[in-house]
This record gives sequence, C-alpha cells and structure tokens, in this order.
Amino acid sequence: MIIVSACLCGIPCRYNGSASAFDEIVRLVARGEAMPICPECLGGLGIPRLPCELTDTGEKVLDGQARAVAKDGLDLTDAFVQGARLSLEIARRHGATSAILKANSPSCGCGEIYDGTFLNQKRPGNGVTAALFVRNGIRVQTL
Repeated sequence: MIIVSACLCGIPCRYNGSASAFDEIVRLVARGEAMPICPECLGGLGIPRLPCELTDTGEKVLDGQARAVAKDGLDLTDAFVQGARLSLEIARRHGATSAILKANSPSCGCGEIYDGTFLNQKRPGNGVTAALFVRNGIRVQTL
C-alpha cells in the first residue's frame, strides 16, 4: 500500500478547494494500491482555507521550534501536527512503506517547501507530514 495526497487523486481538498490530479495516482487508488489522505483535513482544517506556510522546516515544527501559520497570522501548528500524526497512524494501519505527496505543501512537501513569507518563495525542507513519515521510515516522494 502506498499513501498518496488526496488532492493528487482528484479529491478537491487543497487550501483553495482544488485538486491536483495525476492519472497514475487516480489509477493506483482505483486499483486499491494506494490510500489517499489529506493531513490538513485530518487535522481539522476546512476547505477552502487560507494558505499556510511554515516558519521553518516540518522537522522543526515537530520539534516545537517552528510554527505553521495561516496568511492572516493565525497559528495552525496544532492542526498540522495532529494531521501528520493521524496520517502516520493510517499509514501504519495499512502497512505503507512509501508515500507520494503534494510538492511544496506545508504538510506534504518533501525536499522543498514555501519559505513562510507568502511571497511564492521556496526553501529546502519538508512539510510536517513528510517530515514525520521520513522519521518513521516511510519513503516519501512528491508530485
């Protein structure tokens, strides 16, 4: 079983209510080979919602050294961490050892995320869920 970001299989759960469907991911889910998750929805955030960015990396958010903040300044760190933990529970329950997650996302980005300025600039790092997956031995790649 592979964990996939729900938006990659066509579920309109991105912050702006859109999806980023990839045909291959849709087929994996249809065949029962992939389990879609949206960590931000699992953490209790609605659709649509204001865009969020991390003040540093997802690893630092998990360690309590950085925050997940909405564009209006609201601190949503607890929702991001809760969503990551629930995503990990789902991955473990399904025996997943790999994940395909949404690139650049403050939850799902792996290798590169937005830098916290809301100026469409990126920095090296992982989103909160991607960081938790990596810490727990789940291989992550992004689309």
